[in-house]
Amino acid sequence: MRKLRCHCGDVEAEINTPERLDKIMRCNCSICKRKGAIMSIVKNEDFKIIKGNDKLKLYQFHSKIAKHYFCINCGIYTHHNPRINPSLTAFNIGCIDEIDSFKIKNINVADGNNHPLDKKE
Repeated sequence: MRKLRCHCGDVEAEINTPERLDKIMRCNCSICKRKGAIMSIVKNEDFKIIKGNDKLKLYQFHSKIAKHYFCINCGIYTHHNPRINPSLTAFNIGCIDEIDSFKIKNINVADGNNHPLDKKE
């Protein structure tokens, strides 16, 4: 079990993850490239807000399927539910104190800029 915290500590979550994170990525979609976060992903049932649910603000755009959350006090992006699969929660690795995201090498890039749900036939 890992603990996620925003910068000010108003928002906390528990994440049921393996010791070694399975998927670590960045995304090049319009919002992710701006926030620059390194993320990992779990099933929704493995991510639980334990403090500050009332301090989270929801941001949605374009198709309004993805749900992006950030702390209303410090502004830090904590997690989101991706539109490709809303039954998953992607979370900001930078919000987990025991992980030094600057030591992570070879980070995969999800091509959200060419999202499959935006493909025109």
